[in-house]
Amino acid sequence: MSTEYTLTSIRIITDESRFEGLKKALEALGITGMTVRRVLGYGHEKGHRQMFDNPEIDSNLLPKIEVEVVVSKIPPRKVIDAAKKALHTGKYGDGKIFVSNIENVVKIRTG
Repeated sequence: MSTEYTLTSIRIITDESRFEGLKKALEALGITGMTVRRVLGYGHEKGHRQMFDNPEIDSNLLPKIEVEVVVSKIPPRKVIDAAKKALHTGKYGDGKIFVSNIENVVKIRTG
């Protein structure tokens, strides 16, 4: 008898300086893996002027970190609550959390 779980992807985008606190909060829930990306973006804080090597690219982007976890046995609400607790300051730039269902996962090593 196989047990099926719902797979949920949770993507958290926040300031790079907040990563260690977020990582500890997620690990405390039992999360054992995550994907971390450095990204650029802005929201209400509107970013700051930044010139890139390419003179045609002029942007108001801020460095952010994107942390993605996929959970099945840990309720997504617990992950969201832990992330909010770790990141909330009440100021612009606290971040965003995106939650979506995962249809399928294929492990390349095992098929």
